[in-house]
Amino acid sequence: MDWLHNLIFPGGKFIGIEWHFWKIIGWVGNMVFFSRFMVQWYATEKLKQVVVPSAFWWLSIAGSLLLLSYAVFYQQDSVFIFAYAFTWIPYVRNLMIHRRHKKAHLHCVECGTRCPPKSNFCFECGAPLLPSIEPPSKAD
Repeated sequence: MDWLHNLIFPGGKFIGIEWHFWKIIGWVGNMVFFSRFMVQWYATEKLKQVVVPSAFWWLSIAGSLLLLSYAVFYQQDSVFIFAYAFTWIPYVRNLMIHRRHKKAHLHCVECGTRCPPKSNFCFECGAPLLPSIEPPSKAD
């Protein structure tokens, strides 16, 4: 079993990497940032059309902030810091646009379907849509 131990922990380092707090933050940041790819892929496959869910943007923010903190507090490399210093801006903007778009959807009073903004008729039942109608509450 010594060969296996030496394979996994060469020189006393796990997979050849010297682990400490900031190294873990950097790897977690990479995993979070990569996971957004899986979220977007799953959402696209589920709906069979290209979709970018809000979870994608939240994971982008979390991953880039973790990588920025790794760059600032451990790596201290100006190129690495600059690469992640401003990436959060479009992610936050996309979340704002997503939220505004979600609020703009219309609800059909006949069948309760959520219809795209600026629709005149429900695509499910054909009833006319009124922009001021709120969706029925869960208590009703």
